[in-house]
Amino acid sequence: MAKVARRDAENLLIGAGHELFWKFGFKRVTVEDVCKKAGVSKMSFYRYFDNKTDLAKRVLDKVLSDGIEQFRNIMADNDTAANKMHRFIALKIEGTNNISKEFIADIYGDVGSEIQQYMAKLTAHTITTMMEEFRIAQSKGVFNSNFKPELLFALSNSYIELIKSPALSSLYGNPQEMIVELVNLITHGIAPTGAELSTSRAHAQPASEKKCQ
Repeated sequence: MAKVARRDAENLLIGAGHELFWKFGFKRVTVEDVCKKAGVSKMSFYRYFDNKTDLAKRVLDKVLSDGIEQFRNIMADNDTAANKMHRFIALKIEGTNNISKEFIADIYGDVGSEIQQYMAKLTAHTITTMMEEFRIAQSKGVFNSNFKPELLFALSNSYIELIKSPALSSLYGNPQEMIVELVNLITHGIAPTGAELSTSRAHAQPASEKKCQ
């Protein structure tokens, strides 16, 4: 029973760290904040983690590994390419849900820090894994064989710079709104939806044709 209780404490701390880091950023959250949120003593905290950075690494490990597993399930399912992309977008939305601008600034703004380097390493691993899954789907005929996953992920690498832009971020309520729009832009292009297309065609119709109608 004691072993189960210790495991519960560890998971509670990871869950609390996830919630607090996502909401307030990495720098503002203290070990005391995490312990209070988790309902776990500070002594217990140091049984599992060396410090706050160590906890943040564990949180990132869990978030990204869960995301990869969900992505693999999407790619492996017997579904259409369009549905797979829609689900992929939904996964991106879920993955960025409740992430504060402070967290993004703390991780990517502190260049050379231990947590920033760790995040870069995890991101590289995630991209490599997802590209492999795309290629497997291509080999099965799910996606166009001429599609190069490298281009998609090269573009996604620029997301962070765009999100950090004060001029662009001010146009959105939160970072995930911008990420969703970027993903939609790459997936669907800038062509209008069916309803928008009908409206634009009506506006573009010559006046002489409208009179004949």
